[in-house]
Amino acid sequence: MSLSTVTTAAGAFRVCIEGPEDAPALVFSNSLGTTLDMWDAQAAQFSRTHRVLRYDTRGHGGSAVPQGPYRIDQLGGDVLALLDALGIERASFCGISMGGLTGLWLGVNAPGRLSGLAVANSAAKIGAADGWLARAALVREKGSAGMAELAASSPARWFTQAFVAAQPEAVRRAQGWIAGIAPEGYAACCEALAHADLRSAIGAIDVPTLLIAGASDPVTTVADAQAMQAAIPGAQRADLPASHLSNLEAPEAFDAALAAFLAA
Repeated sequence: MSLSTVTTAAGAFRVCIEGPEDAPALVFSNSLGTTLDMWDAQAAQFSRTHRVLRYDTRGHGGSAVPQGPYRIDQLGGDVLALLDALGIERASFCGISMGGLTGLWLGVNAPGRLSGLAVANSAAKIGAADGWLARAALVREKGSAGMAELAASSPARWFTQAFVAAQPEAVRRAQGWIAGIAPEGYAACCEALAHADLRSAIGAIDVPTLLIAGASDPVTTVADAQAMQAAIPGAQRADLPASHLSNLEAPEAFDAALAAFLAA
């Protein structure tokens, strides 16, 4: 894995680029509280056929942590700034949870930059604003101790009980990602999620779209994916045997669904 830093007008981002230089581009965008490392399995798979770009969302991992709050248009604009800096005119985009909402924003506001859009374990509005704002305030108050508390509680939100029992090392690795996130970056992204509501906008998306849902996801449910499918013309849907981080819990099914979509 070759990591580098790309500096744009929007800030500096830790990125990883793999795959043939002349292959079609595919961007992976991480969820709240994770890093580009969550896509290791997908990068290994899809870098055979695509030029894969992974990046840490602002405030996460090795990317810059500007003072918040952030907005969804900033998260989407960061992707466009990265594409511009790397000379990528069009790309397929695959985002999970917060990354999926970022993808929806791109589908609404920059469809000409997308060849395809895969939105996993997400929704046009994720959760309630007061819950996100309360979490942001808690993390700012408690700092790294607050991030440690979130890491301790994250498995119940991210994975099924069966996966937690069967794959403890994978679960611990995921907990390490969230524990290492800068509190300000995490809080500022919570504020972006609090105010992001694309429910009235996604009907305008005319990019080929795949919606991936986890059958056991308590955060962004199958019903959320069904609502997006009803709103986005021609959208396809795949329901996987997983909870919220379906690419980690059901990687083979995730990769198969994404590969079939990209091939079409």
